[in-house]
Amino acid sequence: MKASDRRLARLIETTEPVDPEAWRRARPLGDAFSVLVFSIIGQQISGFAAQAIAGRLQERFGGRIPSPAELLAMDPTDLKSVGLSRMKVEYLRSLAEHIISGELQVDQLDKLSDEEVRAQITASRGLGRWTADMFLLINLQRPDILPIGDLGIRSAVQRLNKLDHMPSPSEVEAIGEKWRPNRSLASLYLWASNRPRPTPQR
Repeated sequence: MKASDRRLARLIETTEPVDPEAWRRARPLGDAFSVLVFSIIGQQISGFAAQAIAGRLQERFGGRIPSPAELLAMDPTDLKSVGLSRMKVEYLRSLAEHIISGELQVDQLDKLSDEEVRAQITASRGLGRWTADMFLLINLQRPDILPIGDLGIRSAVQRLNKLDHMPSPSEVEAIGEKWRPNRSLASLYLWASNRPRPTPQR
């Protein structure tokens, strides 16, 4: 990967080494359904608020996330009472419906290709490419994932290539072609490059 892109090679050499396993351990893990539920809950709100809402939902089920069938059996008003917006209630119900119908085979995702996983996840309302890519990166530990729509990735690619504009997802995808088949590791270094660096002591 370093041999294919001198700019990325310099970034890797000047960034604190990344431990992919430690990075994954710091992210939400669990069964596929729970992870996707947490992803919907966390959309456009702070991590603290998302944890509070998820906690109230889990309290209704003895400290665990409800199953797809249990979630569908809940009155939407009860779901709203834990802090979920009307739209997120619809997204959660869509997710549960897709799993129950078999359109989203959560127990078989590890056997599917990256594109097949994306297609199954994004078929559910409220789950987009970013969610699918993060699921592939964290839960399935796929080695060649570049979350092209992530703002942190796009910002890092802009700096890396000294662009005068924020690159579009399609531009990031084109630039990242040279990092195959290790785009997951490249992504971790791009994110790491966004962290503030300590000011040298004089």
